[in-house]
Amino acid sequence: MPKPSAPVQNIEIDKLTDCIIHKESGEELETNLVPITLDDLKGVKKKKGEWHFNWRKELKMKDRVVYKLTTLNDPETIQGLVSISAMDGYHYLNLVESAPINFGANKLHEGVAGNMFAFCCKLSEDGGNEGIISFESKTKLIHHYHDTLGAVKIGGQKMVIYPEQASFLIDKYFKK
Repeated sequence: MPKPSAPVQNIEIDKLTDCIIHKESGEELETNLVPITLDDLKGVKKKKGEWHFNWRKELKMKDRVVYKLTTLNDPETIQGLVSISAMDGYHYLNLVESAPINFGANKLHEGVAGNMFAFCCKLSEDGGNEGIISFESKTKLIHHYHDTLGAVKIGGQKMVIYPEQASFLIDKYFKK
């Protein structure tokens, strides 16, 4: 298993939707997740009050793929980033982070984090792993991930989303 880039995941799931939702207007925005390039990361810097992780470093790691979440109507604005590794029998979520515009009480959109977790489940399913994903959680968020994503604690801070719950998340976010 890859060594996590950061000790644990620290992102709250605010809403499970089939899109992301503009918080003020309620407008539903369809999303796209695609591999990110170094060029895409020009405006993404690890700074207090901005991005929490060094995504350039993450992108350079050979055992993972970093994806950017954008909306279909604004593909240049990154809404969130997620780093994933394909493992034997599951996918490992190394890092996940909402863009600074989608973090905290004044966030622009809801549903960003849930969208990225569901995407990881979909990648796992498409890779023949029944949607199973694993990740490390901050202790204070273990119950939150269990309640919102159906993740199961399997020891320490390690959590797993098993096939039944993965299918629920995939069906919620990805139209057939």
